[in-house]
Amino acid sequence: MQQTRVKDTIYIAVFAAIIAVMAQLAIPMPSGVPMTLQTLAVPLAGIVLGAKRGTLATLLYVLLGFVGVPVFAGFTGGPGIVLGVTGGFIVSFPLMAWLAGMGMRFADRLRDHGRHAAGWGAVYAGLVSGAVINYIVGMVWFAVATKGSLKEAFLLCVVPFLPTALIKIIVAGTLGVLLRSVLVRAHVLELSQGEDQG
Repeated sequence: MQQTRVKDTIYIAVFAAIIAVMAQLAIPMPSGVPMTLQTLAVPLAGIVLGAKRGTLATLLYVLLGFVGVPVFAGFTGGPGIVLGVTGGFIVSFPLMAWLAGMGMRFADRLRDHGRHAAGWGAVYAGLVSGAVINYIVGMVWFAVATKGSLKEAFLLCVVPFLPTALIKIIVAGTLGVLLRSVLVRAHVLELSQGEDQG
């Protein structure tokens, strides 16, 4: 049991670090909300680690940034970033990871019954749900922080990001499932109790 907890802690820490690194691969945008690869890393954490550990990894990332560790885009950190215009996107990351992980869990169950196509549907349903929640929370938070309208927030924070969001969803699904399978079969990753190997 102790060994399992140590491994879980390592998995969580590693993925929090991966999210932090991918957050630095960013393109500044006029709205002040950068286009980054952390929104690829967050759902990957959910798919690879599972809903619980993926959420914890993302929560650790958010908490590190909140207390001032420079893990957010542009090597920034602190409560000012979390409470600023991009805060909604950041605070919804754990839910994004959880939804991706739950989609993977349902996919495993469907594939166990030979429903492979439905399994892929579950994976992408989780990813799309997470992206939608991320955009909704981020957009509303942005509108409140800037004292602007939801329409303006939508045009600035959602519309320009939709093409890359679709690419990230496709990549996260295919890469996440593949990476998870490879790590499990190599005995590098142990799935949480209740999760199937897939």
